[in-house]
Amino acid sequence: MREFQNNTTPKNKKKPKVTMAKAFKTIIWPRRNLVFIGLFLIVLSRLASLVLPMASKYLMDDVIAKKDYDMLKILLACVAGAILVQAVTSFLLTRILSVQAQFLISELRAQVQKKVLSLPISFFDNTKSGALVSRIMSDVEGVRNLIGTGLVQLVGGTITAIISLILLIDISLSMTLFVLVPVSIFGVVALKAFKYIRPIFRTRGVINAEVKGRLTETLAGVRVIKGFNAEQQENKTFEEGVDRLFQNVKKSLTATAIMGSSSTFLLGIASTGIMGIGGYYMMQEVDPMSVGEFLSFTLLLGFMIAPIVQMSNIGSQLTEALAGLDRTEELMNMTPEEEIENRTIELNDIKGDIIFDNVSFAYEEGKEVLHNISFRAPSGSVTALVGSSGSGKSTIAGLAATFLNPKSGLITIDSHNVSKVKLKSYRKNLGVVLQDEFLFEGTIRQNILFPRPNATEEQLQQAVKAAYVNEFTDRFDDGLNTLIGERGVKLSGGQRQRIAIARAILADPKIIILDEATSNLDTESEALIQKSLGELMKGRTTFVIAHRLSTIKKADQILVIESGNIAERGTHDELIASEGRYFDLYTYQARI
Repeated sequence: MREFQNNTTPKNKKKPKVTMAKAFKTIIWPRRNLVFIGLFLIVLSRLASLVLPMASKYLMDDVIAKKDYDMLKILLACVAGAILVQAVTSFLLTRILSVQAQFLISELRAQVQKKVLSLPISFFDNTKSGALVSRIMSDVEGVRNLIGTGLVQLVGGTITAIISLILLIDISLSMTLFVLVPVSIFGVVALKAFKYIRPIFRTRGVINAEVKGRLTETLAGVRVIKGFNAEQQENKTFEEGVDRLFQNVKKSLTATAIMGSSSTFLLGIASTGIMGIGGYYMMQEVDPMSVGEFLSFTLLLGFMIAPIVQMSNIGSQLTEALAGLDRTEELMNMTPEEEIENRTIELNDIKGDIIFDNVSFAYEEGKEVLHNISFRAPSGSVTALVGSSGSGKSTIAGLAATFLNPKSGLITIDSHNVSKVKLKSYRKNLGVVLQDEFLFEGTIRQNILFPRPNATEEQLQQAVKAAYVNEFTDRFDDGLNTLIGERGVKLSGGQRQRIAIARAILADPKIIILDEATSNLDTESEALIQKSLGELMKGRTTFVIAHRLSTIKKADQILVIESGNIAERGTHDELIASEGRYFDLYTYQARI
């Protein structure tokens, strides 16, 4: 079931469909001990519930008719005991199964989140984060109806209906047969409705994820929306999304309404018929039906019909649960990036010698963005990538970071084929500072410690000073413990960038990728950061993507990338002397 459009983008051959048998095998059976306890409790509860209708017969035909007060006391004690048993079993069912169901939901959420983080970068490029949040948090919730009281009540209701049916036959076969006709018709209607509803529930999950994804984007980009006075168009987009969700819900409500109305109509006919047939039998002079038998039959009929109606509701819940698990299974069947290729090489102590040998890459089939790129970045060297926007600089950096895999050609690290290297062993030696750096909500301290949570205070302070973070945190009342808001919204661009650089310094990587790392800094801050970056890059293989060409004069080699090719290469002085493309870019910037 695991296929890929190319070596980066997961694609399933077909959408998985979770059957009840598969759900039983993977979810219910491993927790069979708890389920069996639940079944025992529900059977006990259902048997206790049958005491009242059976006692009614003796109350009418024996106790009242014979004025037997002693029998009345025994009867009341039995009914009270049965009610107590129902109350206790109901509490235990909720306490055992409902709690276990919630625990299972938390387990599944953790498993799905772990799976999602194992997928390649290309998956996230094509999927909204809000949609993923919905799939992780919402799609697994229906499982509570599988392991919780829903499934047990379904089984318990079936047992109750069967026992009630046997007792009804014992009282009157003809009346029972009359009841079974409308009940059977209702069963057929319910089965067809379930078949119709499941695709609706699955589509609802997709729509829900899309709407939540758009809402997440809207809230994250609220400054852009307000800046362009685009509230009305965003409101319209969201309204269209929630209307699609409403139309989907309306379809499912229509199906459940048909089941509800059909049950009311058909079971109402059954009750009306029983009233007429029962009245007729009681008026017979030869072997008439007693009042107690008729009352008992009526109550037992309710106990048989109620579980059937309840089972239709539970059936809808189980259908919704399986539809959610379909979508969860779709995610869980995707191949992790570690398994895209057979990665067996474990890197221990690396030097950082990286070679690109005739590397080509395409995001879409037939649309190459890199063409036969070849160069060597020796251990401890600085390689600068320059060129116009869209030329392929970031793609080369992405390949060096193992975020992307080449379409053809070979990338090696210390003579090892990168595509065969275990990603964790490579990335623990990698540090990345991006142009639009991402900071987590929390404190400045927590963000710097992110790559090494167990770093000492001394190591933390060294990184803080090296990136000149203390230059602004010393002015804050809470210092490094200052809360920065979502994505660091309370800080300036330069402050966020220095925190990101401090984070990279603390990680102490062997390979560093700096993507416009100084672009958000003012002139004074940039001068400070250049000093700290100089220390950071010593002895480390560094890739620098820079539009400010003044920041890369000291690079060991500069690659000028144009239209996915290396147009020029050399040192700053060599490229200036050749008066080519780099010379044009540099002199143009110098005039600005």
